[in-house]
Amino acid sequence: MNSLLKTLRIVGFLEGISYILLLGVAVPIKYILHDPQYVKLLGMPHGLLFVGYVVLAILVGVELKWSIKTIAFVLLASIVPFGTFIADKKYFKTAV
Repeated sequence: MNSLLKTLRIVGFLEGISYILLLGVAVPIKYILHDPQYVKLLGMPHGLLFVGYVVLAILVGVELKWSIKTIAFVLLASIVPFGTFIADKKYFKTAV
């Protein structure tokens, strides 16, 4: 398996986990308990993972000659909760 693809799978997993924690834990704490500390704590790592995922997805898509439709799906997966896990199962595990 290509090293960029391995890296994309790891970053995608971490990005998905950080997104779920941000939406499922940090944001409710912010608005219910009025404590923005967890959003601040998880926001920056999630943002960095998101940017890394997008860059890696484009690089892997070009390298593996994915169609524009596939690249678009993989990129859109990063903004849908659990989307990166679906993209991993559908595209990353089956690639090369």
